[in-house]
Order: sequence, then structure tokens, then C-alpha cells
Amino acid sequence: MEVLSTIADFRAARAKLGTLGLVPTMGALHEGHLGLVRAAKARCAAVAATIFVNPLQFGPNEDFSRYPRTLPNDLKLLEAEGVDLVFTPTVDVLYPAGFASRIEVGPIADRLEGAVRPGHFAGVATVVAKLFAITRPDVAFFGQKDVQQTVVIRRMVADLDVDVAISVEPTAREADGLARSSRNIYLDAGQRAQAPALYRALMAADSAWASGERNGDVLRDMMREIVEAQTDGVIDYVSFADPVALEEIDRAGHAGGVLSLAVRFGTTRLLDNHILS
Repeated sequence: MEVLSTIADFRAARAKLGTLGLVPTMGALHEGHLGLVRAAKARCAAVAATIFVNPLQFGPNEDFSRYPRTLPNDLKLLEAEGVDLVFTPTVDVLYPAGFASRIEVGPIADRLEGAVRPGHFAGVATVVAKLFAITRPDVAFFGQKDVQQTVVIRRMVADLDVDVAISVEPTAREADGLARSSRNIYLDAGQRAQAPALYRALMAADSAWASGERNGDVLRDMMREIVEAQTDGVIDYVSFADPVALEEIDRAGHAGGVLSLAVRFGTTRLLDNHILS
């Protein structure tokens, strides 16, 4: 496994490889990331991962400075999975002096997470576009847990004619249903015990959908009531939205939609979602 920190070195190494699967990460790797690596290995001749905590996607009062950074352990995990290349740029490498460009992806970036975190998805789209340009992957792998991020990236790739396929893999979960996340380490014991209520709320709405419920307000209220009854968390939003435009659904047809929610436990925000079809 080669670990490379400059653009020139990565490009030289990538040129020696065939079909490349890319797993972009911010480090603090867990089983969800490793599942993406395995999916990439199953489809591609070679696999690259990137580890970069992207300052552009953090707001002024968010957790950029304390976001977990565990590079030595991350590299051990990636090597054990047989990753070929790891790109570990510094901020100065990706955003040198004078860097000023941003990629805006329109209204889908202003809803849900975008409404709570203005500018977040411009930061996401910008860094992902740069990583695609540097690494030149054939397929890039993302997890469904960050469902709005996958919608934004697909929009960006389509709009800018980026020659990369996007593969979205199922959310990795703990045994009790909690979506795996690097931020889960911030939860204290009480918060960790309450956190699976997010998944229970999604599954309750899924069951209602399977039984014929199509009223968006009913599904949203059901999720909200479960989280409020079973946790001390503060809800940022609950949503039942169109899977392409991410606009809220009043009454659904048979095409389904995306259930999602964001809940704060102290200073830690947890996200989860489930796709209805």
C-alpha cells in the first residue's frame, strides 16, 4: 500500500493502475468505511482511499478542530483490507494560497442538512470535485447514511459531466440499529443507549408505509413522536422527501421517498435515513 500526500505523487502512482475504485473519507475509519472498501475491491482492479478532514464543509461553530483524527490506525485498517493507494493531503495541498473557487449545486443543497448548515454542501461538492480530478476514479463509493451528500454528488457529477460512476452502498449499522459514524465516539453512555431510537423511528414509518400510509405529515409526526418519547435529543428536522429533488412530500404516490432525520445529543449531531420504494 502506497501512502501519498502530494498531487503529483498520487497521479504518478494512479497512472500505473487499471480500473480504480475510490473511497473518499475524512478518516476516523469504522466498519462502514471498510464496507465501502470491500465493495470497491469487488468491482475494481485497484482501490484508493482518501483521508482529508475538509475545512470547507464545516461552519464556524462546528467541530472541525475536534473532529477525530486517527491516521495511524486508519492506515493499518486500509492496509489490512488490501487498499492500493491512500491519498492524505494537507489543507495547503488541496487549498493553496489564493484558492477561491466553490461549486454550488442549487436548491438540493439548501434543504435538510443544508438549511441547518449553510454552505456545507458547497464545501462537500468542491472537495469531491477536486478529489475526482486528482484521483481519476472509474467508480466512487459512498454510504447511504449521508443520503443528501450522495444526491448532491450525483447532481454535481451529472451537471459537470464528470466521468465517474457513483455507487451508493447500504448504511452500516451496529447490532441495535444505530448507523455507524465517526461521531458516535462523542456520545456518552446515556446518549448511546438512546441513539438507536432514530432507527426505530425510521422503521416505524417504514412499517406504516408498508401498511398503506401515504400522508407525509403522518410519517413525519410518527418519527418525531418516537424520538421525543425515547430520547433527550433535540430534533433538527424530520423529513419525508422526494429522492431526487429532496422536496418534502405531502402525499406520496407509489414512487416512495426518503425518510430522514437529524438529532442533537449534546454537541453531537446524529443523522439517519431510510429509502422507501
